[in-house]
Amino acid sequence: MGTTRAALRRGRGGGARAEGVEEGDGEARQDGEGGGRRRVPGAAAAVAGDGAARRRQVARGAAAGRDHRQGPQELRAYAQPAAWHQVHAVGKQGPITLDLKSSAFDPKEKVWTRFPPEGSKYTPPHSSCDFKWKDYCPQVFRTLRKLFKVDAADYMLSLCGDQALRELSSPGKSGSFFYLTSNDQYMIKTMKKAEVKIFLKMLRAYYNHVRAFENTLVTKFFGLHCVKLAGANQKKVRFVIMGNLFCSEYSIHRRFDLKGSSLGRTTDKPQTEIDEYTTLKDLDLNFIFRLQKPWYQEFQRQVDRDCEFLEQENIMDYSLLVGVHFRDKRDRLLTGGSFDSDSSRASSPHLSRGDTDPNRMSKIKLGSNMPTRAELTVRKSDCEVQIIGEPIGEFYDVILYFGIIDILQDYDISKKLEHAYKSFQYDPTSISAVDPKQYSRRFRDFVFKAFQEDKLEI
Repeated sequence: MGTTRAALRRGRGGGARAEGVEEGDGEARQDGEGGGRRRVPGAAAAVAGDGAARRRQVARGAAAGRDHRQGPQELRAYAQPAAWHQVHAVGKQGPITLDLKSSAFDPKEKVWTRFPPEGSKYTPPHSSCDFKWKDYCPQVFRTLRKLFKVDAADYMLSLCGDQALRELSSPGKSGSFFYLTSNDQYMIKTMKKAEVKIFLKMLRAYYNHVRAFENTLVTKFFGLHCVKLAGANQKKVRFVIMGNLFCSEYSIHRRFDLKGSSLGRTTDKPQTEIDEYTTLKDLDLNFIFRLQKPWYQEFQRQVDRDCEFLEQENIMDYSLLVGVHFRDKRDRLLTGGSFDSDSSRASSPHLSRGDTDPNRMSKIKLGSNMPTRAELTVRKSDCEVQIIGEPIGEFYDVILYFGIIDILQDYDISKKLEHAYKSFQYDPTSISAVDPKQYSRRFRDFVFKAFQEDKLEI
């Protein structure tokens, strides 16, 4: 692994402009024909020299193109050789500048690269079927990775290293598949064509926003790609690579997806089955998170900025994803499915008002690794739905991770129809599908009730 990492780092330096690139139909195409063979780290290398094994893998890859469910699952096989190729091309793209030309954001700015199984002069051999790989706006995402302080070699090694990607779960309502790299740093999400169009349309505004605000809570995107399988099917799989919000040295004991709406915003699991992997929703939230004054003020400012940006881009239906780590083992009631008072707990732990470990303090930033207090709340059962319960003065010492996710849904005709239809049946203010201005206002109102300033005297 050390040798592989060193080779990847060497691949970033020097080199001439990439050869074999053709312009056509507004796209750059890089032909993978000809040339010698190169070894690729990971599963692809393991079977590169075994013709029979590779043929079996190619057959499975071809079958994957005919199966909607299996296609995205083969993504890990395509990501590895493509990422390997990209890291060796990094040094050929010239220096990175943060002041990008308008042409860099053009949706037609994309590069196709062909990956034959036997490898080529520019691509490594691999165990999948013949495929083409598309990079959308490559200069923009290369610059975003620099902006987010992502090391190019470590990034590519995470995708094409010896360990396979892990599929997180079956598709949800969106139909997207999710994968996690072995080091937990990066997440891959398959996307619909409409989502890709929305993202490309707002890419310039997104770039300017994350460049202007270092503490932005919106999702960090590192790459946008498409894989097209060879053959008659010509199936395409589009996907985005983004940061994993919960990449942490601490376990996440509770996770909440918060929108600020109330209709249908509870988990469908019984209390006894709720565990650390359950994503809870607005009406499941039974805490108020108390942030120290400087952090709370910065939190308010940044949520306002992020919501204004999303509103301007006509985006709605986003969430604040919150991960909670309980620092006291007595508070990790993971199997009971409830955070009601437990007589076995001697007393409520109190937050240390500052960590003395300088290494740990340097890692704390808005939305990541934040020590704070969570105050337990209880909702009254004899009144209308309470979106935030009443605090009862019982505190838990926690570490928080949070960020704004699902930022690629615009208020299109389908959402307008959903709003009109549900408004006849339910309170219009309770449904998720509302116009971006109303969504932003309601989201902020809720978030600023769930997160409040800690008034505890030091």
